[in-house]
Amino acid sequence: MHALKKNRPLRRIVLASAATVSGMVLLLSLKPHSTPAVGLAVPAPSSSSSTGTGTSGGSVTGTKTVTGDTVQTRWGPVQVRITVKNGKLTEVTAVSYPTDNPRDQEINSFALPRLRSEALQAQSANIDTVSGATYTSDGYRQSLQSALDSARG
Repeated sequence: MHALKKNRPLRRIVLASAATVSGMVLLLSLKPHSTPAVGLAVPAPSSSSSTGTGTSGGSVTGTKTVTGDTVQTRWGPVQVRITVKNGKLTEVTAVSYPTDNPRDQEINSFALPRLRSEALQAQSANIDTVSGATYTSDGYRQSLQSALDSARG
């Protein structure tokens, strides 16, 4: 007697379901357990500090470069450096961010350029969180705000 005989439709459904589940388990077990290394689109972190020229007071004249506070996030520290020229934010660079594993590198390779462009467009720390990089986005925003406060005040 054959297992898939037509007079036993429930048996066919159970066997087909078991075969599908077994196939999915085999396919998922072939998935690599680590993410391959991804090249970063942002510069590597550095530990230098810089100073700029400008006047203290309500408005900034000239060019001033300020490094924001280091913000500890769940995955590591985040710190940004900004350049303000004649009161306008002209450059934002991430000087410290999580790079401990390939997943951190992958996340930051797409998140940091987006955060930078949003900050330059908004001219403030009022920027959106990058999906998939919530902790980095929060740390970036806090460090950016501290740098803006230092540059303007």
